[in-house]
Amino acid sequence: MLNIHQLTKTVGGRTLFEDAKLTVNWGERVALVGPNGAGKSTLFRLILGQDEPDAGTIEMDEYGIVGYLSQESGDPGEETIMELATGITPEVANAMKVMRECEAKGDHTSKEFADAQDTFDAANGYALEPKAKKILAGLGYKEEEFNKPAKEFSGGWIMRANLARLLVQEPDLLMLDEPTNHLDLLSLIWLQRYLQNYPGALFVISHDRDFMDEIIETVYEIDEQKFINYTGNYSAYEVEREKRYEQKVAKYRSQQKEIERIQEFVDKFRNVGSKASQVNERMKMIEKLKAKLVKPQAPRKIFKFNIPDPPRSNQIVAELKQVKQAYGEKVIYDGIDLIIERGDRTVLVGPNGAGKSTLMKIIAGYVDIQGGSCELGYATKMGYFSQHRALSLNESNTVLDEVMESAPDLREDEARSILGSFLFRRNDVMKRVRVLSGGEKSRLNLVKFLVNPPNLLLMDEPTTHLDILSIEALVQALKQYKGTLLFISHDVHFIRNLAETTIHVNNGTLTKYAGGYDYFLEKSGLNDDRSAVTAS
Repeated sequence: MLNIHQLTKTVGGRTLFEDAKLTVNWGERVALVGPNGAGKSTLFRLILGQDEPDAGTIEMDEYGIVGYLSQESGDPGEETIMELATGITPEVANAMKVMRECEAKGDHTSKEFADAQDTFDAANGYALEPKAKKILAGLGYKEEEFNKPAKEFSGGWIMRANLARLLVQEPDLLMLDEPTNHLDLLSLIWLQRYLQNYPGALFVISHDRDFMDEIIETVYEIDEQKFINYTGNYSAYEVEREKRYEQKVAKYRSQQKEIERIQEFVDKFRNVGSKASQVNERMKMIEKLKAKLVKPQAPRKIFKFNIPDPPRSNQIVAELKQVKQAYGEKVIYDGIDLIIERGDRTVLVGPNGAGKSTLMKIIAGYVDIQGGSCELGYATKMGYFSQHRALSLNESNTVLDEVMESAPDLREDEARSILGSFLFRRNDVMKRVRVLSGGEKSRLNLVKFLVNPPNLLLMDEPTTHLDILSIEALVQALKQYKGTLLFISHDVHFIRNLAETTIHVNNGTLTKYAGGYDYFLEKSGLNDDRSAVTAS
């Protein structure tokens, strides 16, 4: 249904694609992968007609309907969450409003009500709402929130409503750019199950490898300005990519040996008159072989480094006793207890808004609790990584200076390597902190924690702004971290590899499970509860 031929696009003097081709068939599930800056979002803009290619064609089936979810949601108007999710026109939205007002008055016989109902029926409104309600519930909305104005919600929740609208509409080609960014773990589980039964084609950009493993059957990698096709999910792609690289290396070495063999003949008989024609013929062969000789570019590897051992902490690193916390009339906690012990590796899970980040801020000392106590061990050296704060950064420093000052014993080449693993490459390390984006500041703080770690590391969504290999580098680093780790994440791969204990935060309570992600799903039953809805 989507065919791309000989696509060429240059942005800012850099060629992203050249004579590239790609196909998405009806009902196919496709992922587009590649490092940050490779051109993934640019390709989506080209497909949507928001940008023009330098050369080549992009063809959509004339009967195909395309739906697109971007990483950023625009500001909503006056519509409610339900109106946003059902994607209704202003006329239908007004009809719904009139019907609700008439129903509130007990007026079901007036011409005003009848006209509104006719408009609503013509838009198949009664079929849209039940489906939208199921989808909104799966994505984490409460029923009492359905008719609230969308502008009262955060950008992440508005993105969920926009995602719900697309799932309600069921376009033939559903294009999703980082759809898991604003989802909590349980909503992510629900979305995975829903998309497994989605009737249309999927074209997805994601840094969540487990999400892609669950739903993807074809992977296109942007590599050397081409779209390279792989059959299977993300894990299968990784295996096949390594095989293809090894085959390219073997072919390259074989070509080198062939050139060397022919060159030996040329060198041996170069000055022998009777062999002149044969020498000339072989010299031409060498030129042809050299023209085809291209050294394979090795796939980007996971950078591994050793986190220094933090100072030893007390056995009890932090303890909460009868903690109470509220924001206005909204009570988050009313007398909770929690003990964090040395060496714990704990993930906080639960719906957005349940209080996971609040709990972490209480432990970090970033909010004043309204009741109870939070005590750190006397030897606890606490570090708090928040995706929303640029903590303790010197705006005048370069990126490299900031890291070197954090760990004076670190060599410059080591600092550059670690920064490169977290997407600060070449001249990026010489940027001043003041000019960095929010995502870049977040990544820089992450590196600072890794080169000079505390013995209690609190991390709120540390994988945001990282690509897949950077996430894997962080996983490998934290695996050998000797301190105590408490984190929030919706990245299943990250959780599976690091969590040894799970705390479910919901409705003001903390439920502790003595195991990681899969143990939690098995014992809690939440996997079955939230994944029951399927595309229909």
